[in-house]
Amino acid sequence: MPFTARTAEETAAARVRFHADGYAPIPGLLTSDCLHELRAETQRLVAIARRRDFTMSCMDDSPRHMTTLGGHVIARESSRMREFYENPVLLGLVAAVVDELPVTVPDLLERHVFNVLHRQGDTHGAHTDDCPYAMVIFLEAPHSLADGGLLQYVPRVGALADLDTDRARSAHHRAGDAYLLRSDVTAHRVTSLTRPGVRRMVLNFAYTTRSAAPRSTQSARELYM
Repeated sequence: MPFTARTAEETAAARVRFHADGYAPIPGLLTSDCLHELRAETQRLVAIARRRDFTMSCMDDSPRHMTTLGGHVIARESSRMREFYENPVLLGLVAAVVDELPVTVPDLLERHVFNVLHRQGDTHGAHTDDCPYAMVIFLEAPHSLADGGLLQYVPRVGALADLDTDRARSAHHRAGDAYLLRSDVTAHRVTSLTRPGVRRMVLNFAYTTRSAAPRSTQSARELYM
C-alpha cells in the first residue's frame, strides 16, 4: 500500500477543514517506500523538465520561476505516475474529504504535473486553477519555514490580490505530506525560496467532477506546454 492509512477521525477533521477553508493538510500521506519510489521516478523525469521564468498576464502578471513537466509528457514517459494518479485509494480519500466523487481530468496537459522550485528566488506566483480539486504531494520540501516554499492561500473564495492582505494564510509541509485544495476558487501561491540549496518538488494531481463546468485559461499551457 503506497499510502499511510487515515483514521476515521483524521478523515473527518480533513473534511471539516476543507469545507471551512478550501484547504486540508494530509500529513504523512506517502509511506517511506512509496516516497522513495516516486523520488526515483521523478529524478528520471527531471532530465526532460523545462525551466520557466516569466510573468503570467492572465494571473495579474504574477511571476513564475520554476521547472515544470506537463501531464502530456508524464503520460507518455511514466506509466507508474498514471497508475498513481488513478489509484482507487487516493481517489477514495479525495472523495471522503470533498464529499463528492472525483473524476480524472480529460486534458492530459494538466491532469498530473510536476513542479520544482530549486533556485534561490524560485516561486509559483498567485493563481487559481482550471480544475476544482488539486491533490498536491510533496517529494521534497524545505525543512524550515524560513527557507520559503510555503503555500499561501486565501480561505474559500478570494481575489489574487487578497494574498497580500491579512486574509492570507500560510502552510508548511514536509516530504511525504500532501494537501487538498479547492483550487479553482481558492487564490494561492508558493512563496519564494530564500536561500541556495533548498528544493521544493511536488506532484500536482488535478481532479474534476461530473457536474463541474469546463474551464480553460491560458495558464496551464503557458506553464506546461
